[in-house]
Amino acid sequence: METLAMTKKQTKTDTKTVTSVSGSVAVLEAFLAEGVETIFGYPGGAIMPIYDALYDYNDRLQHILVRHEQGAIHAAQGYARASGKVGVVFATSGPGATNLVTGLADAMIDSTPVVCITGQVFAHLLGTDAFQETDVINITTPVTKWNYQVTDATEIPSVLAKAFYIAGSGRPGPVVIDITKNAQLQKFDYTGYEKCEHIRSYRPKPIVRKEYVEEAARLINAAERPFVIFGQGVILGKAEKEFKQFIEKAGTPAAWTIMGMSAIPTDHPLAMGMLGMHGNYGPNVLTNECDVLIAVGMRFDDRVTGRLDKYAKQAKVVHLDIDPAEIDKNVKSTVPVWGDCKETLPMLTELIEQKVYPQWLQRFKDHQQKEEDKVIKDELNPAGDVLTMGEVIKELNELTKGDAIIVTDVGQHQMVACRYAKFNQSKSNITSGGLGTMGYALPAAIGASYGDPSRTTIAIIGDGGFQMTLQELGTIMQFKPDVKIIILNNNFLGMVRQWQQLFHEKRYSFVDIQSPDFVQVAKGFGIPGKSISERKDLKGALKELLGSKRSFLLEVMVGKENNVFPMVPQGRGVAEIVLCKEEV
Repeated sequence: METLAMTKKQTKTDTKTVTSVSGSVAVLEAFLAEGVETIFGYPGGAIMPIYDALYDYNDRLQHILVRHEQGAIHAAQGYARASGKVGVVFATSGPGATNLVTGLADAMIDSTPVVCITGQVFAHLLGTDAFQETDVINITTPVTKWNYQVTDATEIPSVLAKAFYIAGSGRPGPVVIDITKNAQLQKFDYTGYEKCEHIRSYRPKPIVRKEYVEEAARLINAAERPFVIFGQGVILGKAEKEFKQFIEKAGTPAAWTIMGMSAIPTDHPLAMGMLGMHGNYGPNVLTNECDVLIAVGMRFDDRVTGRLDKYAKQAKVVHLDIDPAEIDKNVKSTVPVWGDCKETLPMLTELIEQKVYPQWLQRFKDHQQKEEDKVIKDELNPAGDVLTMGEVIKELNELTKGDAIIVTDVGQHQMVACRYAKFNQSKSNITSGGLGTMGYALPAAIGASYGDPSRTTIAIIGDGGFQMTLQELGTIMQFKPDVKIIILNNNFLGMVRQWQQLFHEKRYSFVDIQSPDFVQVAKGFGIPGKSISERKDLKGALKELLGSKRSFLLEVMVGKENNVFPMVPQGRGVAEIVLCKEEV
């Protein structure tokens, strides 16, 4: 029941006003100073003093009460990915804090900036197995960029300043600050909040070595078949314009990782599609035929490379990345270009020659035509009566014109959406990439709707993943964010079923999942909905979904045993990508 403005004790020094405040108030004042607008959280005993202080900050800090702490951190991830800001989470001690771990791991591997404040038992109870005590620091160390336990309120301003700086700078990531209950209650002399701009032991951006940029330019200028592959680093570095200028001057075809999607418009003439296990045919095959491979802000994940001993062995590799640990980790670079790509790309662009590669680009188009004939045509314009996931995305593209934020869960629907969705602007494709967290999409879409309320947010989810976090419909019911939900229901855990069909002799072991009546479930939360199974109803239902003035749930029944192709089978190289099950 206290804010900074309400405290009574104030003394004036030569340079600063000293105010007596509690640790809880200091936390909230730090948020205001950092420009925080929205917090996703769930209260409990060990964080109750902060929630008590929050009562008097409701006019300045918006708190969204989720239904599960995992929903809170996924929502904060969606907020961060859509807004480009740091997401913020509150959770209590014990199970509240441990429920964040999946989201922390997801944010860590996908480089998402999140600051999580967890309450903790009184300092004198630490190590006694007190009620709802867990060792949050040791539990979260492997899945955070930084974590710290506060037992003295005087540390709070400086620790939170470091937390926001570390989370949002360099290669972003999650930070956990665990605050004991006594530190939340403790009064101390507060002299204001200063943002952190430097930590002696932390260098968020490596020093750019100009000689490496020059060497990279020489390689690119001498190339006959250059190929650019790019990841989320372009988006995180806010370097979309610089990247577009680079590829347009270089004249190189470019393909994206699942996390890099939307950094350039999907219909850009140099955009060749998606890389990886279910990526486009041309980019995968021609990775092993280019002579210079230019990787920008991506980490050569195994889903992109397939077998490393068969990956781009003929190519000289130029790798641009802000994290020196990623250079040479999986793929040996010929020229490493350390640094923020917003800084290194213009340096490289200035040194390269203006070029075009018509014959090289034609090879991508030829492979694309092969994929069109063998895969895309039947997925987007099927001859049978059964709806496909691809045609849902195709109709959605026509209605959204590529301007919506699309949040996907994990599974077949995710791969189909990332293959066929069209985007005109950055920060449009939000998904769980590195960890592959089922249940991610619904809470992440809630967060994304707060991160950029000017755009339509659409959550595309499978029937399995939806049931993992459907309790967050309660968050939508209470706070009324505008989230359009599409469930692509094939009555299977589809991606696992596909593997069981192709590699385990159709031994469908526990993938036949039964679901409730999703429309009735949504209705119970006050959310209108509809279920369709026929093609004639698809466009009208999507128009109803998008035209709704509030959240809406649309269930689309799709083919039970439809598969996602192309596909790089496990244990094969990217050039061994297959277009149909007969080639597996």
